[in-house]
Amino acid sequence: MLKAKQPWLHSAAVDLLFIVSPPFLCLLAIIAFPDFFQQNKDMPVIAWVVLVLLIDVSHVYSTLFRTYLDKEAFQKQKSLMILVPLLAWVLGMLLYGLDDMLFWRVLAYLAVFHFIRQQYGFLQLYSRKERVTKWQRQINVITIYTATIYPILYWHLEGKRLFNWFMAGDFISISYPGLLPILTVVYIFIILVYVVKEVWFIYQNKTTNIPRNLVVFGTLLSWYLGIVYYNGDLIYTTFNVVSHGIPYLALVWIYGQKKQIHASRNCQPVAKLHKLIYRNTGIILFVGLVTLLAYLEEGLWDGLVWREHRQVFSFFSLLPQLQDTVLLTIVVPLLALPQITHYVLDGFIWKVSRDENLHPLK
Repeated sequence: MLKAKQPWLHSAAVDLLFIVSPPFLCLLAIIAFPDFFQQNKDMPVIAWVVLVLLIDVSHVYSTLFRTYLDKEAFQKQKSLMILVPLLAWVLGMLLYGLDDMLFWRVLAYLAVFHFIRQQYGFLQLYSRKERVTKWQRQINVITIYTATIYPILYWHLEGKRLFNWFMAGDFISISYPGLLPILTVVYIFIILVYVVKEVWFIYQNKTTNIPRNLVVFGTLLSWYLGIVYYNGDLIYTTFNVVSHGIPYLALVWIYGQKKQIHASRNCQPVAKLHKLIYRNTGIILFVGLVTLLAYLEEGLWDGLVWREHRQVFSFFSLLPQLQDTVLLTIVVPLLALPQITHYVLDGFIWKVSRDENLHPLK
């Protein structure tokens, strides 16, 4: 019954390992090492290096290979790719100049929107070949948004989470737990509707969409457990970062490899860097480059602003820590620029490519 061709982006093995399994692997790690995860309410340095530096910040720089380092994509969206970082820096300086917490709050909600939309994006990617009714498609979309928005609302309304998105106070404090029972009933009802819909889909079609269901249930799992069920910075960051960053890195590399294969088949020129990166062993170079850029950025953050991980960024500790408000107003939005640009451009680059034969949707 389940042997129908599945809409994998690359292959069953690659998609399962790097795109749909991360939330399930996170849960497996938490179950296997409960003392490490549940007794560490704060973030150990080694966990920070792996989760924040090697995955979270690195995945931001992978966008370069889909935008500025992709000659064709850059030419098609040149104005957008030039204006976005410039406008983001100016707006960032204005916000930080008015109130530094306002800057971080806006950035936090922009990040939340980006994280939610990524899950919707993967749902759409894995639903691209499905022949379903409008109401079935709408249930899929409502479920993926419910899986992400309910935990965020819980975070705001419950008011007792022991973690933050970026820093303490970046989310607006509402603390109205009386609404939670109503929202929880709606949350459970929507999940049940999705399950019933999927059982009906299987009955009608004698098959099921395995990657789509794994994306939906993986999103429900990671967002609920990471934010609602558990209440610790390490577990939240593990679910949040791993479930978001690794699939994104995989998607960018898959897209690049498919594009290179298409170009080679049509006797089109391929940049030397892309030839190195998008062959099977090139994933090591790809990860190495984005990790290097991430290390440089975080080193500047630590040396100039935070001073929290000197053991990791000893060389950058030679830099003077900025105290002047004017300098911070200029430098902080500048250091955050790769992140902001990633959030904004990501809303355009995949949409534009839906009409291209090169897209991994194909």
